[in-house]
Amino acid sequence: MTVLAPGGDRKSRVALVLAGGAARGAYEVGVVQHILEEVSATLGRDVPIDILCGTSVGALNACFLAAHADQPRDRASALSRTWQSLRMADVIHPDPRALFDFMRGLVGKPLPIDPHATRRGGILDPAGLERLVDRVIAFERIPEQLKSGRIHALTVSTTHVGSGRTVVYVARRDGCVPYWGNDPTVEARGVTIGREHALASASIPFLFPAVRIGGQFYCDGGLRQNVPLSPARRLGADGLIVVSPRYVERPNPAAEALEERREEAFPGPLFLLGKALNALLLDRVDNDLDRLERINSLLLAGTRRYGPEFLANINEELGYPRGELRTRPLSAVLIRSSVDIGAMAGAYVRSPEFARRTSGLVAALMRRLADLAQDADLLSYLLFDGEFAARLIEVGRRDAALRHQELCAFFESMALPSVQSAEPGP
Repeated sequence: MTVLAPGGDRKSRVALVLAGGAARGAYEVGVVQHILEEVSATLGRDVPIDILCGTSVGALNACFLAAHADQPRDRASALSRTWQSLRMADVIHPDPRALFDFMRGLVGKPLPIDPHATRRGGILDPAGLERLVDRVIAFERIPEQLKSGRIHALTVSTTHVGSGRTVVYVARRDGCVPYWGNDPTVEARGVTIGREHALASASIPFLFPAVRIGGQFYCDGGLRQNVPLSPARRLGADGLIVVSPRYVERPNPAAEALEERREEAFPGPLFLLGKALNALLLDRVDNDLDRLERINSLLLAGTRRYGPEFLANINEELGYPRGELRTRPLSAVLIRSSVDIGAMAGAYVRSPEFARRTSGLVAALMRRLADLAQDADLLSYLLFDGEFAARLIEVGRRDAALRHQELCAFFESMALPSVQSAEPGP
């Protein structure tokens, strides 16, 4: 963590950045619950979450937290209860017609196209997920929370199917979208974020069908921007809390033995699909944070060497108006899973508890997936089960508790004025 120096004339803004990961999103809830409840209790005040940026399931979590910003501590436990109430049958429904069309497409047969369809592609029926989102997330409350100033901004990242560009939907009180850079592969759009934006962000390719927005189709934003650090930075965040359900395995004898079992499972297409989802949805946060830390080091070194005017001079030289510190050091804390969630998923599906909770075709398919590979990565994305969610939430709470002092120091530093005295212009 890089701690910011005080300065400027507004309070520092904190962004919560939530990654994708489908059913692994329960882990994020545990981390957020510890922050909003335990860190707040230690500091004796509600910790601020000013900007929420989410991708895929992280977008669903972010929208819920934004809609209930007027309940700063209770919203985390409410979200936790929702996750723990899930049943597989509520969310995972194979769509026979879509599966048939998918198989036809594999052999080159033309697919029937409904020009009026609001969703397209994917082998799972999205109706269960849509009902859950409609019941749980009060999207109509988000503009109210923005207007009141309880949150400064909310973003939901998607992928435009036709072009492959990342489209970041941005909701702010004034409706303006700040300068977003010159990257032609990323576009920011100011909107009133609703169910269609969140559902599009959570539409994992091949699994859940893409969502039509404004006549065009959008799917999971994690294909290019699974951990949305850039939106948080561009919206004026001074500090980032980044939550990722990715587990990083350290070399050890047990890990080497697991790698051998994975090699044995390599020919299986479902094994490969799980690994592909890992690569698409979980594997880029380290590079982003490493780049952020290197930029921080350069800026802080320049400030030490050339004095407090260094940042202002650098920004002026880059062509930004005087007083707008668009290039500045950012504080960041990354919390990621300390356990292999894929292995957890496999062990749970093989357990008597899962057999008691889930039956039928879906349960049989899940157990078959668990038998095909020891780490069961694909399973961990599909396992929308309340008991499994409870276990992930507990892992998240525990991982955050191990970083409790660091989190308290982070929020104490955020209580200082920002180093940025003006926001980027529209």
